[in-house]
Amino acid sequence: MEFHIAITDASPRLEVVQDAMFDIDPSALVDLDMSGLVMRISSWVPVKDLIGVLQRTGWAVEPAQVVQLPSICCGGCSG
Repeated sequence: MEFHIAITDASPRLEVVQDAMFDIDPSALVDLDMSGLVMRISSWVPVKDLIGVLQRTGWAVEPAQVVQLPSICCGGCSG
């Protein structure tokens, strides 16, 4: 699943979020969009758990900041 999270002034550095995500999903991908205003996270974790991970980094993420994109998985790799 891919999630887009609106960046706030109080958001942690990308590396902090990446480390926190790797603790629960070693295959997670974390980056910023080209504008630098949206953090993109690709992970299997449900949105509730994702918000919990982000909040444990000290980022007061609100559910309204998190957008889950529709799956683009074709199922071809069985993954």
